[in-house]
Amino acid sequence: QVQLVESGGGLVQAGGSLRLSCAASGRTFSTYGVAWFRQAPGKEREFVAAIDWTGGTTAYADFVKGRFTISRDNAKNTVVLQMDSLKPEYTPVYSCAARSSPLLSRDPYRYAYWGQGTQVTVSS
Repeated sequence: QVQLVESGGGLVQAGGSLRLSCAASGRTFSTYGVAWFRQAPGKEREFVAAIDWTGGTTAYADFVKGRFTISRDNAKNTVVLQMDSLKPEYTPVYSCAARSSPLLSRDPYRYAYWGQGTQVTVSS
């Protein structure tokens, strides 16, 4: 069983940065693929970024390429999403998710473990 806890959300002005962290419990987390998704009220969950178990392979949604960077520290059981040059449309709740496969995926249904989410608000 893996438990995920996100932190680092908050209010930031457009053009600013935030650093989201996903802290995991469980000894096998270092072998899991991990992703970040976002969800606005009344909308479907949307893929943001993903990373494989080594950290050597990453994937990003087109709308965040060049602005966001996903990384992981397996010694600390942590995955980080660095968010730069933020826009107001990047506002919703961001959640991290983990899957018991070492590979990454853009499909939220392939992830069995989810955090509670952290709110990101970007003001214009």
